Amino acid sequence: MLTRRHIRVKVMQSIYALSQSQSDQVDKELKFINMSIANMHDLYILTLDLFVKLSEYAQNQLELSQKKYLATSEEKNPNKKFIQNAIIRHLSENEALKEALQDRKLDDWELNDEYIRVIFEEMLASNLYKKYMADTEMSYENDRSFAAKLFSEIIAPNEKLYEYFEDKKLTWIDDLPVVNTLILKSIKQAKQGKERIFLSELYKDDEDKAFVKELFTKTVLNDEMLTKEIQGKTPNWDKDRIANLDLILLKMAICEFLKFPSIPVKVTINEYIELAKEYSTSKSSMFINGILDKLIKEYKQENKLNKIGRGLM
Repeated sequence: MLTRRHIRVKVMQSIYALSQSQSDQVDKELKFINMSIANMHDLYILTLDLFVKLSEYAQNQLELSQKKYLATSEEKNPNKKFIQNAIIRHLSENEALKEALQDRKLDDWELNDEYIRVIFEEMLASNLYKKYMADTEMSYENDRSFAAKLFSEIIAPNEKLYEYFEDKKLTWIDDLPVVNTLILKSIKQAKQGKERIFLSELYKDDEDKAFVKELFTKTVLNDEMLTKEIQGKTPNWDKDRIANLDLILLKMAICEFLKFPSIPVKVTINEYIELAKEYSTSKSSMFINGILDKLIKEYKQENKLNKIGRGLM
């Protein structure tokens, strides 16, 4: 579930927080990273649960309509295609999802059901929903296509939902694009009888889990050495004139060059250029690329790159 890029973002944010507070409590900040990552998993679970709550809300609305004293023929025999959607039913019946919600005490939608109502009403008014409900075709592929479009066109862009996530936890806004991408990918890849796909593991493997701690601690504990590596690589170099975030990204990249033998040089450079584009100033990516390029040439000449495996230089 968690990509290497997102791990780098989490580490970058924590090193930045550490530098701003001028604290030396490395263990405390490492705990914050792990908590932040766990919170991202909560966001993923809560977002999946939206489908379940929408289905439950729809079922409740149908039952209320059937109980009307002067219920119409359509209300007495409603179209249940949405409620019976195979993807949403998978999620409703997914015991792992139920357990995760209970274990993490994620009852947000029970306490804030107005968000379910708002999304439900937007769905009802959409051409996407009307077209789906009018279509007599009943197939897994049709249900999967609708669920994917429901998420990408109605749920994910919902402004009220975005505001809720932003207010709920500070780190969730940065996590949202990754979580949304993962959920959409899971829906599109879903196959009958393979419901477990929705509950991805937090880390791809133990190596990625260890990468969080190693990148953070090795960058922080080698700060003096990493600072020296940067000095002299730009004309009239002045630490105070470089954006703090750029300095952190450079140190993290250099740390990967020198302390992570299994990570290819090109991967490190590309990753930190992209992070600079997304999180720092408009000129940061060019600045970082220039310094890293100089360093790589120097390291190769001095044989300082200790990379394992073919194609890692």
